[in-house]
Amino acid sequence: MSQRSLAAEALGQSLPPLLLAAERVAATVAQGVHGRRRTGRGDSFWQYRPFADGDSADRIDWRQSGRSDRLYVRETEWEAAQTAYIWVADGAAMRWHSPTQVPKRERAVLLALALAALLLRGGEYVRLLGAAPHPASGRAALPAIAGLLDQRDMREEPLPPRLSVPRHAHVILIGDFLEPLDSVQSAVAGFAALPVTGHLLQVLDPAEADLPFRGRVRFQGLGMGQTAGSILVPKVETIRAEYQKRLQAKIAGLSAIARAAGWKAGLHRTDHAPNTALLALYEALANR
Repeated sequence: MSQRSLAAEALGQSLPPLLLAAERVAATVAQGVHGRRRTGRGDSFWQYRPFADGDSADRIDWRQSGRSDRLYVRETEWEAAQTAYIWVADGAAMRWHSPTQVPKRERAVLLALALAALLLRGGEYVRLLGAAPHPASGRAALPAIAGLLDQRDMREEPLPPRLSVPRHAHVILIGDFLEPLDSVQSAVAGFAALPVTGHLLQVLDPAEADLPFRGRVRFQGLGMGQTAGSILVPKVETIRAEYQKRLQAKIAGLSAIARAAGWKAGLHRTDHAPNTALLALYEALANR
């Protein structure tokens, strides 16, 4: 076996399975899409944004910051416009799954990582919202992004934190978004006011979508506060239609929130292949 083959095999063994799966999904989707039309670097000029948690100190523009009582980061509008800020929800509810399905968190991370792979291939910048210190570029950045996404320390973060994002950037929020609609609306409005464009991708388990249970079932809340506790349903069949009606209203509400902000929204079930959701998400970015 050649040295190159040995090196490739060693590299493959060192990469987490999640990264390899994301690369496969990205490669499949890449065959069916065209490259994005991007503004050239010659059209760029400097702009400033407030320093945010996660920014590296070496990105601070001290001259601009000295003119006020705030710290500012300098970047080009071209860099901001070509940067995708990705966030994936976490918590007990996101890690729940039907016996035959993968956890929602795992699928959401797979989609986020596959999207990052596609964007990096196209020369885009990618930054994990609230996690990565600065935007990454180039395919060599993908393992580091995978490491940040594949964290094992669970935290309750059903909605994204309020962080500063540069104007003209694009925010991608991936989660189950089963929180109250007004909470989701507040989070989206905060980003849209900056202003940035964005995309909401809701990830649901098929059991959440279909409520396939029968007979007497106790449902245990996995969250905190209003989502904690349990409820005993004597006969699930009698509430299925009303449950699905309310879920559809929730999904429609998310779409309405996205439209009002000038964003787009999508829905993915974990019993469906990730390719379709990734293709729709990537094409939405390409058409922004």
